[in-house]
This record gives sequence, C-alpha cells and structure tokens, in this order.
Amino acid sequence: MQDTDITKRLAKWAVELKGGDIPDGVRREGVRTFVNWLGCAVGGARHETVDRALDAVTLFTGPARAQVLGRSERLDELHAALVNGISSHVLDYDDTHLKTIIHPAGPVASAILAVAESRAVSGEDFLTALILGVEVECRIGNSVYPDHYDRGWHITGTAGVFGAAAATGKLLGLDERQMTWAFGIAATQSSGFREMFGTMCKSFHPGRAAQNGAMAAFLAKANFDSSERAIEAPRGWANVLSTKQDYTEIVDGLGTNWEAGLNTYKPYACGIVIHPAIDGCQQLKETLGAKVSEIASVELRTHPLVLELTGKRAPRTGLEGKFSVFHAAATALLKGDGSPNAFTDEMVRDPEIVALRDKVKATTDASVHEDAVHIAVTLRSGERVQLHVPHAVGSLERPLSDDAISEKFARQSAPVIGEAATRELIGAGWGLASTADVATIAVASAARS
Repeated sequence: MQDTDITKRLAKWAVELKGGDIPDGVRREGVRTFVNWLGCAVGGARHETVDRALDAVTLFTGPARAQVLGRSERLDELHAALVNGISSHVLDYDDTHLKTIIHPAGPVASAILAVAESRAVSGEDFLTALILGVEVECRIGNSVYPDHYDRGWHITGTAGVFGAAAATGKLLGLDERQMTWAFGIAATQSSGFREMFGTMCKSFHPGRAAQNGAMAAFLAKANFDSSERAIEAPRGWANVLSTKQDYTEIVDGLGTNWEAGLNTYKPYACGIVIHPAIDGCQQLKETLGAKVSEIASVELRTHPLVLELTGKRAPRTGLEGKFSVFHAAATALLKGDGSPNAFTDEMVRDPEIVALRDKVKATTDASVHEDAVHIAVTLRSGERVQLHVPHAVGSLERPLSDDAISEKFARQSAPVIGEAATRELIGAGWGLASTADVATIAVASAARS
C-alpha cells in the first residue's frame, strides 16, 4: 500500500463518519468511556496537581465559558480542556486501550466537553465525536506501538493529540482538507515522556494533548495550513518518533473494525500493569486472614514491563506509589485497597506498609502475560501460599460492569460534589446520547458552595 496518503485518508473518513455508521456495541462502549472519564475528572478535581495547575493558568485564561469539572472555576475552552485533562488522569484511575496502553478519554473528552460549552452540541453529536477521537488516537497508536512507547514516549500524550483534534474538528464541522491540516497541526505539537511517570507531569500530558488538539482544530477551521502528510512523511510523525510504521493499522478496516470498542476501565488507581498484582494480593488477603501479619516474604513473577514501568522500590509520594508494584502489593495485602486512598503521600510512608513492601520481591518472565501474575507468599512458619492471576479484573476478559463503573464514579465524586449531585451526574452521564445540550452535564459537575 502507498504510504503517501495516510493522513488524507484518515481525514476523509473522519469527516464523512456519521453517528449511524457506528455499531451499537461501539456506541455503548463510547457511553461507558464517557461515564468513566467524567467520574475520574470530578474525582481528581481537588488533587494538589489540579490546584497548582489552576494557580498557574488562571493568569492567562480568556472568557470563562467552560467548567472545570468538580470545582467552581470556569475558564476559556482551551484552558478548561487542559485542566480537565489533568484532573481526569491525575489519579491514574481512567480508561485504557490495552493494545497500546493509551488512556483514550482524557485527551478527547476533555477537549470536546470544554468546546461544547460555547456552542449547542447534542449528546448524539458529542458521542459521535468522542468515538471518532478515540478511534483515531488508538489506530495511530497501533501503527507505532510498541517501539514508540519503548523509546520513552508517553503514548497517551503523543497519540492523544490526534484524537482531540479529530473530535474537536468534527464538532467544528471541518472539511476534508481542514481535517488533514488539523492532523498536521496536532502532529507537530505531539509530546510526552515516560520519564515523567510518578510526577505531576504525567497527568499534564493528556491535558496538554486535549488543549493542543483542540487548538489544532480551531486553527484548521481558520484555514491555518500544515503538511498534508504529517503522519507518514519521511520527516513526519511516525518516522521521527518510531522505527515501526505500520500504516495498515491506521486505515485498514476503518468503519468495520473498531478500536473504540476495545476500551477498558481501571478498578485500581495506578499503573495498569500493577493491576494483576493488586487483584491477586487482595484475594490472598482474604485467604490468609489474620496470617497476613505473619508474612515473611512475597514473591511476584511478572511480565518484564511491570518492573520497567512500576519498579519504584521506595516511593516517596503518592504519585510515585502508583508506579511501585512493591507498594501496591503491600497495600493490597494489608488493606485490601487499590483505590485512590491506597496511593496517598501518607500511605506510601505508613511504617506497616513500608515494612511489608520491603519483603516484596519481583522477578520478570517474558512468558508471563502483561495481564497476569504469579504470586507466592511465605509465612514465618514456612507455610507457602501461591496464586496465579491469568487476567486481572478490569481487563477485556473480566470487564467492569456498568454498575461497577457507576460505583467507582460515586466513590470518587461524592466526597467532591456531594452524594445528591453525584447521583444526578451519574444519571446524566449514562443518558449522554439523549441529552439535548451536553453543556448541562458540565454545569451539573460544578462544586456547590
């Protein structure tokens, strides 16, 4: 296949896509994606990362037309996209496209909900744009994964900017040439490094992707041009940022095979590769009961990516704890917890957890699936208990139900905006497709003073 028209072909499909072209199962997953994202954005609204971001950007914001979810502040559309993207990802509790480890909703939903507040956008049009954006970013991610990720790029930021551009461009009614330009403008703003994991900058990546992708669409709408081969050109995005370029992943099966239908939702608020260990350690806590206090050692046998991404032996902050399989295992065994409460500054410094964390050892085995773990716990008596988790809860094989997503939403949101407002917001999220104006959902998330 010629690799000279990838950007144009993707833009043409994006412009021509209609809501009726999207299968019911993919539409349902789009609603689940939105509800999960909305709960995470409200849940993260009071994190100090969001406070600091607001302190910085408030000096520069324009007309206050878009809601900062879960808070009282309103900003211009682009800065609201940035802050809501940060908020939705800061707890590391959001969605995951497991083939690429992209967190799809953060860049896309954060951009288009902010943009939708300054123009009348129906739930149907919003859902179409959301699914389009997720499809675009995941397909582009597929084309360069895993090399792009292995090099150190944070793919949620680097691919997410394309999703935000596509979705915003759809709402703005870009024509085919303008959408092609939007992808080019997005491409030249693509960034995010894995070095930032465990810091506030990790959540900055989807926020910036949302802001930059929306800006790309607005610039293209004004006929601000770009290369029309931004993805596939010899010095374009895919060739500069990766040694793998499989353009069939971008354009083959468009409208037939849907990456947006493969989204998953985290039951635990940390790096996704830790989830099997938490799942297994929670099960072992139930098995061991009071004997948890007699643990002499914990052995984890995992896929190599687990230690590469989450090998922080002695995390100093809650954000670093999200990237420590040692902390996560100890907390799951002692507290049975993988919620945001398990990854606070206080929890990573808790003496009891630190003591058990030091007894956790992890080895890698390429034959172990990324979604699996083998755990062996040895007690001081010499008794040994073993467990194999073939697929963690929250995976495609063991997906979260709608009720579980609602419960997760409520646990995050109620402490921020209250139980009554949370119930209202959950209902509004699930009713997305029938909503006349999605701006009402953003307004319903505002903190009551």
